Amino acid sequence: MPLILFNKPFQVLCQFSPQEGRACLADFIALPGIYPAGRLDADSEGLMLLTDDGRLQHSIAHPDHKEAKTYLVQVDGVADGAALARLRAPLDLGDFVTKPCRAVAIAAPAWLWPREPPIRVREDKPTSWIAITLQEGKNRQVRRMTAAVGLPTLRLVRSSIGPFSLASHPLMPGEYIEVPAGDMKKI
Repeated sequence: MPLILFNKPFQVLCQFSPQEGRACLADFIALPGIYPAGRLDADSEGLMLLTDDGRLQHSIAHPDHKEAKTYLVQVDGVADGAALARLRAPLDLGDFVTKPCRAVAIAAPAWLWPREPPIRVREDKPTSWIAITLQEGKNRQVRRMTAAVGLPTLRLVRSSIGPFSLASHPLMPGEYIEVPAGDMKKI
């Protein structure tokens, strides 16, 4: 089976088994025998890869394989040079120290869909956007990193995993496509 690229909507669980009152992957993808290769928190949105190939799933998801993942993060506050420098350097989060990463301030992505429900807006506090590219992926890492530098995450969208991105495969939340089997070799 080909690799599945899925744009996970906000508040959808990264599992196929239903949980009362919560949307899950089965509400969007009706293909038997596929599993997520990595996860996104329910509060996060964006690109997920799914496959029925256990070896491929392991090679995508396992931290030893270090597939780069890029996250677009809307934060509460202005991402200045000092905050970005702290994000790029190893950052002590208490239970682990992050590896160096790429973190740059960006304009609000024009192609990004509106979130439902929308993020809170405060007239007295500006927001800004950061693109963060990691070679690792611990639980809630990006949210913890931005909070550690004084910029709490308001919205988190994974835009790419390795060679696959929402820029080259535009999908609205809840949509998926099957990538030809030959594209699996890119991973």
